[in-house]
Amino acid sequence: MNTTVFVYGTLKRGKENHGWIADQQFITEARTAPLFRLHDLGGYPGLIRAAQNGVSVEGELWSVTPEGLARLDVLEDTAGGEYERVLIPLDSGDAVEAYLYLRDVSGRPDCGACW
Repeated sequence: MNTTVFVYGTLKRGKENHGWIADQQFITEARTAPLFRLHDLGGYPGLIRAAQNGVSVEGELWSVTPEGLARLDVLEDTAGGEYERVLIPLDSGDAVEAYLYLRDVSGRPDCGACW
């Protein structure tokens, strides 16, 4: 069974890591509920929860196979604790999976709503 994944940075169409997801099915562009922030981590963004000052982050929805999801988990270093794949709300009211950054973002520039 495929998983719907929200991507917001280098995996988006036309970006440098798109090859990791290019063989999966693009669904549509989307926005998160206004509960998140993006931070520049030096070449790629990190999505964090920000209930108090969150914005609706722009991204894309992809239908990803179990094999594709395993590849993305490697890229996002879920085993090493850099990112965690979790269910997040979209502004549409739907919930999908996305990769949340788990490390400290102190001193990292805020990217606003779009990478």
